[in-house]
Amino acid sequence: MSKHLTRPALALAAALAMCGTHAAQVIGVDASAPAAAPVSGHLQLGTATTPKGSALGANNRYLTLDGQPWMPVMGEFHYSRSPAATWEAELAKMKAAGITVVASYVIWNHHEPKDGAFDWKGDRDLRRFVQLCGKLGLKAVVRVGPWVHGEVRYGGIPDWVVDGMRTRGDDPQYLRHVARLYREIGAQLKGSLWKDGGPVIGLQLENEYNLSGPGEGAGHIATLKKLALQAGMDVPYYTVTGWDGAQYPSGQVTPVFGGYVDEPWAVSTTELPPKETYAFRFDSRVSGDLGAQTKSHGPGTAETDIDKTPFLGAEYGAGLPFMYRRRPVVSPDDIASMLPVQLGSGVNLMGYYMFHGGRNPVGGTTLEESSISGGYNDTPAINYDFQAPLGPDGQQRPVLGYLRPFHYFIAGFGDRLAPMTVRKPDVTPAGTQDLRTPRVAVRSSGDSAFVFVNNHVRQYPMPAQSLQFDVKLAGGTVRFPRQAVTVPNGAYAIWPVNFDLDGTRLRYATAQPVARLDGGADGITYVFAAAAGVPVELALEAGGATVETSASGVTEQGATILAVTPGTSRALTIRRAGARPVHLLVLTAEQSRQLVIGEIGGEIGGQRRLVLSSQQAWFEGGKLHLRSVDEPTLRFAVYPAPKRAPKARHPFTARGKDGVFQAYEATLPAVRLTATATPLREARPAPAVMKGGLAKAAIQPIPEAWRSAATWRIDVQPDALKHVDDALLQIDFTGDIGRLFDGTRLADDWYYSGYGWQAGLKALAAKEELSLAVLPLRADAPVYIPKEARPEFGAQAQVARVNKVSLVPVYKVTVELTATP
Repeated sequence: MSKHLTRPALALAAALAMCGTHAAQVIGVDASAPAAAPVSGHLQLGTATTPKGSALGANNRYLTLDGQPWMPVMGEFHYSRSPAATWEAELAKMKAAGITVVASYVIWNHHEPKDGAFDWKGDRDLRRFVQLCGKLGLKAVVRVGPWVHGEVRYGGIPDWVVDGMRTRGDDPQYLRHVARLYREIGAQLKGSLWKDGGPVIGLQLENEYNLSGPGEGAGHIATLKKLALQAGMDVPYYTVTGWDGAQYPSGQVTPVFGGYVDEPWAVSTTELPPKETYAFRFDSRVSGDLGAQTKSHGPGTAETDIDKTPFLGAEYGAGLPFMYRRRPVVSPDDIASMLPVQLGSGVNLMGYYMFHGGRNPVGGTTLEESSISGGYNDTPAINYDFQAPLGPDGQQRPVLGYLRPFHYFIAGFGDRLAPMTVRKPDVTPAGTQDLRTPRVAVRSSGDSAFVFVNNHVRQYPMPAQSLQFDVKLAGGTVRFPRQAVTVPNGAYAIWPVNFDLDGTRLRYATAQPVARLDGGADGITYVFAAAAGVPVELALEAGGATVETSASGVTEQGATILAVTPGTSRALTIRRAGARPVHLLVLTAEQSRQLVIGEIGGEIGGQRRLVLSSQQAWFEGGKLHLRSVDEPTLRFAVYPAPKRAPKARHPFTARGKDGVFQAYEATLPAVRLTATATPLREARPAPAVMKGGLAKAAIQPIPEAWRSAATWRIDVQPDALKHVDDALLQIDFTGDIGRLFDGTRLADDWYYSGYGWQAGLKALAAKEELSLAVLPLRADAPVYIPKEARPEFGAQAQVARVNKVSLVPVYKVTVELTATP
């Protein structure tokens, strides 16, 4: 099928997709053939063993930790785009979300704005950042560039370098400055590398590099690796981005991949065809266009290396940036539905860009990518929100709750999944625009497997699928469930086949494993999560064990098949002579999105626990931290229940049992905050949006265009932060671009898209009068804004208005729970 359908064809496909549930289909997958053994020894890793003997490794299929399969989850967080005072708490939030490796660019022009004048202090203190990663038990990958892209001016290369020499190749003058940069980075990382017992396990060299020619190509990447080693940066893993025809020296570095659910860098002003990101891949690793700034003219090294390297991810979009000409807003399902697809396609490192939003610092100029400075895209000067799971001010976005259960699954069972190979179903979609054929993949090893299902494609309705599976494994075929199960539009799932529950075989489940909790003498608890709209069926081969359950069930072919109602009560308990009991807890989809898992209690009775809360929750210093936006009543439920009441500055009251969980609640003194917007200047007619730049599409208005902006004075009460953890200034405007000023300092900015703009007062640190400028949005502006947010212009040629300005309190409580009475 062609890569792009015509608009009438897409409309027909969407109409067909809405015609209702397909007739029941049996999806056959032959996973019986043994997979080839992993191949190792051909990848040139750096020193991979710590002083205490812990070792990292890699083969052509997966990573290893101490000789065992290891599947990390990596999240991008740019330290130099975030206040240093918040790093520890923000890293702790990432850890609670299931992130195990933190990746960060070292953005050159943030550190050396002038030749030889390096700045590694404050918000640029790389050493402290990686040390905090180590303190919290997180590993780190440092992306050292020198060109990083990252929507930064000149891709992060300082102006004085760009103006004075040839970049991104083996030019001797350029390499002298790169070598000095690397020595500076090496000095910052000294003592924090894996070989020193530190958290830094990897370096990424360059970014999106597909240049070829004299002094370029694979030879340049080899040169950068040599310079990194000379600077003391000896780490287990060296990576490069593998998409868009990447060029690198095979064996010396390992490619990483990614995918985004829309293309803000595209030039289309309408919805895009269905993205490859939602389609399982059985013979490739690159998920469509990832926005490389340079173009290649043929396959890259990653294509020829596909059998030599593991399938690792680094840039699966946990959100999307807003670019001037295209401003797609994504839903939590748009992002989370990528997980079954990527894992089912063979990914063995789930890496996100970005996981935490931020804001650009300002140097001698603003440091964003722009057409004016020769960039392919126009991006906000300050704001780098990225619709990330954690916002620039540490706020939790709904998507984070949707991702967490998948991260916990990887943490708990990634050692089972990583060695499994991808198996293709008998029938697969004809292409990414085929919205009717079920989207299914299987990964298996021996007699065990996981089935991956996706029935979500952003902006395109999918027909409900009535499915059964025939998975042929080494020990025989497993057909499940008993009757075809309906997978509704928008649903996606990971289901186990022949899954070991500490000695009892779970033949299959139409619910996803999430975690295994060791409760000591109280037994083992396995946590599962239902998929939205999909009934839960479990098939247990209990053997001589006793199964205690209130669920209805039948016995067939040696298995007890149970129809389970998800919730907070135990679905069943398995008791076997001489063994600890095994409990199964199957949460609803909504409950699984409120689930946070971590250790509470520290050195005094510390224990790994399940916490359910609709508010932001994370663990730091052995304590539970709760953060609530605009709601003074904070609630959580915990399992196993503590033996004494929680301790906090604000007392928590026990609210009884919620299934196996103990619920607690505290109400803080309510705070009412005020903010007002007073008009200062009305908008003037805005100039027509120009087209041009490298993309030959709409470009951001030139600075002089701001003469036409409307302006307001923003007043916030002076003691707003007195009784709260933070206060979020929420600016609801309709226009083209909004800019928030602290006096004459540009403090924050935003492209209008319908996605809410927030600025935390702590980070804002305003010292003078706040004001807001809104550049009018013209009715004829050739930019993409989601149809849900595009204003009705009527007879007006433009719009620039403030709908509402509000100040929202952020409450925070730290809770201490101990297991001892």
